[in-house]
Order: sequence, then C-alpha cells, then structure tokens
Amino acid sequence: MASEELAQKLQRRLQLEESEEAAKDEEAAAKGEEAAGEEAERSCLTASADAELSAKLCRRQDINEGAAQPRRAAVFNPYTEFKEFSRRQIKDMERMFRLYDSGRDGYIDLMELKLMMEKLGAPQTHLGLKNMIKEVDEDFDGKLSFREFLLIFHKAAAGELEEDSGLLTLAKLSEIDVSIEGVKGAKNFFEAKVQALSSASKFEAEIKAEKDERKREEEERKHRRAAFRELKSAFTQ
Repeated sequence: MASEELAQKLQRRLQLEESEEAAKDEEAAAKGEEAAGEEAERSCLTASADAELSAKLCRRQDINEGAAQPRRAAVFNPYTEFKEFSRRQIKDMERMFRLYDSGRDGYIDLMELKLMMEKLGAPQTHLGLKNMIKEVDEDFDGKLSFREFLLIFHKAAAGELEEDSGLLTLAKLSEIDVSIEGVKGAKNFFEAKVQALSSASKFEAEIKAEKDERKREEEERKHRRAAFRELKSAFTQ
C-alpha cells in the first residue's frame, strides 16, 4: 500500500516537472519570435532609410550632371532672378497676372488662362491651353505660378519659343511687350536696356524715377486745385 502511494506521488512529480519544462519552452519560443520580429523591423527601417538616402544621392548626382533641376523655394525674388526685365516691367507683369488670377490663389489655372487668351483676342483649344501651361510648368501642378508666368516673357525675349506657340502669341498680344520692335526684336530691346543701366544702379534709378513721377503728379494736382479755386472765386465775385 505504501509503495503504491509512493508511486503515485512520483508520477505527479514527473507530470509537474514536464509541465514546467513545457512552459519554459513556450516562453523561450515566444521570446525568440519577438526578437525575430524586432530584428525584421530594424532591417525594414534600415532598408527604408538606405533607399531614401540612395534616392537623395541619385537626385543630387542628376542635378550635378544637369539631368534634373533642383527644387526651387516657394518664395523667390523676381527682381534678382529675372534681371533682364526692369522693375516697372515686372510690376506690369504682376498686375496682369493678378488681373487674370480671378481665384486669388496665386495661380492662373486652365480656365483662367482660357479667359485670358480670349480677352487678348487669341482663343485657344483645350489641348492648346494645356500645352501652353506644360511648356513652363516646372512643378507639374497644371497651373501657372507668378514665376512660371514670368518665364513666358523670359523665353519670348530669349527667342526660346516656337513661332506657333500659344505662349508666344500671349507675349505678342500682351501690353508688357514692346509693340514697336515686336517679339522678334524683344531680345535686342532687353539687351539694350540691360546695357544702359548697370545692375548696381538699375533699381535705384527706377525707384528715383517712380518718386519723381509721384512728386510731379502731386504738383499737378495742386495746380489743378489752385486753378479750380481761382475759377470758383471769379464766378462768386
């Protein structure tokens, strides 16, 4: 009887030990799976970082080799970037741009360009309008920023537009262009302007001219008011 009870105790002891060993094995397996998951995640992140770095290095190499254009900042200075145009010309271009930017979002979209060409008396087809935008659309957003709008006149002045280009038609019909010389002579016109004013004194001279013009207009207004007062006093005497 005693030996039978001892055998049962030993049996239970063995079962407990086997359960503990199984639990340890399961815990070790779970830890192994967790470690493998962490290692896989680290490998994935490393691969992603390597891919991003590789893409940046490839783009930098393309830019250095001239195969890609560097991304431009959202804000630019038209007076320093488009030095072939005078301060007054750029202001005229800006006024024209704002006139047709009916959405007031800083862009001329397809429909606004359509209206613009109609107002200029040179309506374009839908495909023609898309091609016009595509010709200067550096950021591929399907609309014209002010910088891209300036590029139209830059390309026209440099003779970089085809004769049948809608952009050349826009430049021809625009009041910004030189009506006497025409677009073909625009390049020589702008070159003459650049030679006439040195880059150092160009803007100072234009700002002074603007101030002088405002002063002259104010003097004219004073003379008109004085003349009106004299006329009024002559009738009241």
